[in-house]
Amino acid sequence: MNTILTVTNLTKKFGPLVAVNDLSFSIEKGNVYGILGPNGSGKSTTLGIILNVVNKTSGSFSWFNGETSTHEALKKVGAIIERPNFYPYMTAIQNLRLVCKIKEVSEEKIEEKLALVGLLERKNSKFRTYSLGMKQRLAIASALLNDPEILILDEPTNGLDPEGIHQIREIIKKIANQGTTILLASHLLDEVEKVCSHVVILRKGVKLYAGPVDGLLASHGYFVLAANDQIQLKTFLEKHASFGKIEEFNGLLTAYLKEELDAGELNKLVMDQGILLSHLVKRKESLEEQFLTLTKNRQS
Repeated sequence: MNTILTVTNLTKKFGPLVAVNDLSFSIEKGNVYGILGPNGSGKSTTLGIILNVVNKTSGSFSWFNGETSTHEALKKVGAIIERPNFYPYMTAIQNLRLVCKIKEVSEEKIEEKLALVGLLERKNSKFRTYSLGMKQRLAIASALLNDPEILILDEPTNGLDPEGIHQIREIIKKIANQGTTILLASHLLDEVEKVCSHVVILRKGVKLYAGPVDGLLASHGYFVLAANDQIQLKTFLEKHASFGKIEEFNGLLTAYLKEELDAGELNKLVMDQGILLSHLVKRKESLEEQFLTLTKNRQS
């Protein structure tokens, strides 16, 4: 697999404040990566460094296996790290023609990119008539004009209404399906869970986790259960080696797994104990539950 970006021991200090602290991760071609963390966790600073708009304090990063200079590599990168900045009195197509001149790329892809973001029918509308969501979609079209190998987005759904958020997420998935690698920074767990294949979790500039979203904490999930004898069921689960924490709420038991166990196997085990289940659902821990566990374990 081709490595698009490698970040090694990256650190950025603003006076006494350490915004990014010894950060290392890599991005492989064809995936959607999320840099996840609350405001102030170092997400935007990290993006600024790799895009050469913020100077690093120490560490290094290299694009495309280090085979090209950062200046040349950035010609193969599309990025939106600030609010869309277009001329309000110009139409969408006029603004994108200007972007093509600045980027020194052909204008032939303009309509294709407008269609991709759902704005082709509004190509002759002035930018000032666009909603916030439409402005953001035009910015994505603009970032795609050079057919980048990687698209970088900083908080792409910030300030949008639910419909606007949904539209941006669907566009990101569509772009990814066409083979473009994507790196997005977000403080929204829901966004990363719905859109990303991989995640880098930051807290106060420190990496807590980097890897596939599915592999986060190697969670085995949990069961939600109810039985004819809740006390007997709870006692059995507490003694069983496969289970960790057991919680009780609204007449249901939630039993978190420490190792793999399927629903049929559990059903047989409890039946052998004379326990009849009236409710049995197996679920995967959400990214939010895993994120909270991870950050709780790393409190400073």
